[in-house]
Amino acid sequence: MARGLLEARQGSGYFVSKAFVFAHARPEPAPAHRWGLFEPPAGQLGLGCGWLPEDWRDIDAMGHAIRRVTRQVPASLFSYNSPLGLPALRELLLRRLATVQVHCGMEQLLTTQGASHALDLIVRGLLQSGDCVIVEAPGYYNLFNLLRLHGIRILPVPRLIDGPDPQAVAALLGRHRPKLMFINSLYQNPTGTSLSPSVAHQLLSLAEAYDFLLVEDDIYADFQNGPSTRLAALDGLRRVIYLASFSKTLSSSLRVGYLAGPAPLIQRLADIAMCTGLGSQPFAEQVVADLLGSGAWLRSIGRLRQRLASHMADALRLLVAHGWEVFAEPQGGMFIWARLPGATFAYYQATAAAHGIGLTPGAGFQPDGQPTDWLRLNVAYINDARARHFLREVAMGPGSAIHQSLRHGLGHPGG
Repeated sequence: MARGLLEARQGSGYFVSKAFVFAHARPEPAPAHRWGLFEPPAGQLGLGCGWLPEDWRDIDAMGHAIRRVTRQVPASLFSYNSPLGLPALRELLLRRLATVQVHCGMEQLLTTQGASHALDLIVRGLLQSGDCVIVEAPGYYNLFNLLRLHGIRILPVPRLIDGPDPQAVAALLGRHRPKLMFINSLYQNPTGTSLSPSVAHQLLSLAEAYDFLLVEDDIYADFQNGPSTRLAALDGLRRVIYLASFSKTLSSSLRVGYLAGPAPLIQRLADIAMCTGLGSQPFAEQVVADLLGSGAWLRSIGRLRQRLASHMADALRLLVAHGWEVFAEPQGGMFIWARLPGATFAYYQATAAAHGIGLTPGAGFQPDGQPTDWLRLNVAYINDARARHFLREVAMGPGSAIHQSLRHGLGHPGG
């Protein structure tokens, strides 16, 4: 009965459920695969994906935290969250922010259902259809999708090795007067580059002169393994809205992120969060608070940073050895932006498919969707034999054995 297979009829007994019979008499066709950039086909290696392998996650620590929270059975698990989020978690987040020199009060901090929810609250609260904003190119494709959904005009600026091009930003400000600029300061997606102090100061000066806000998406903050430059730390959250999440390091399923900014703005965004979703999730926030408070999170990210650093070094050596061009050598994180001069995405894709690899097209990281020969590579998967064969095979060119076998069905992979 719980599975919907049977239904009870009073005085008669149990019968096969009519709903079950109807559903199986007229089966719906399987929906077309719509994940696109997010998920490779089943069984393929996600060399271009945006997440860590499952076996890199600290499953035991997560399980212990969930059991501790459920054993306590706090009343908050059966209630709505407070408007700004779980107080115990927010107190821990204030300490976390202080370690990266971002200082704020409890009234300046709002928990969210992941970084995507934080971005959505900012767009809903600060922008109207027809407004324009500055984004980095290449940049985060889901941000582009969100902005288009709300009818926001996108103004791209090139992402350079040390951050967005300040001269290009200044030129756009003079012509369009955008309200916001979105930026990854640390280990940018997809280039892996980080913001330099010089560029950071130029951006803050422009924000002051042209009266606009900078949205600093620090989603990769937990991967930091060296010195960094953060706009929020330099600015003191006057013209910077800071956001981050635990999706990359703890769990994408928990959907716990946070926003920091000027107190009046945070209250406004909290009101929108309550109107659109009655706030964030107290159970998920209890679990994250347990992981942060017990020290399990700190131990976990320490291991992740070491593992990523080792894989990053291996990936860079492989790419250089096989003649790939690397946009910049990342100082941490999990992404490398690379290409083989003269190649096309069709060429990459044909080779990857033959090795059981799923790639993320570089065009997806361009605001206008223009094709590009650059690829985002996730170094967490680089030591898989399929990835190593792929990097070598692409560099060997269309004359290699595998591409000769592909010609009949696909044509010239490099054409």
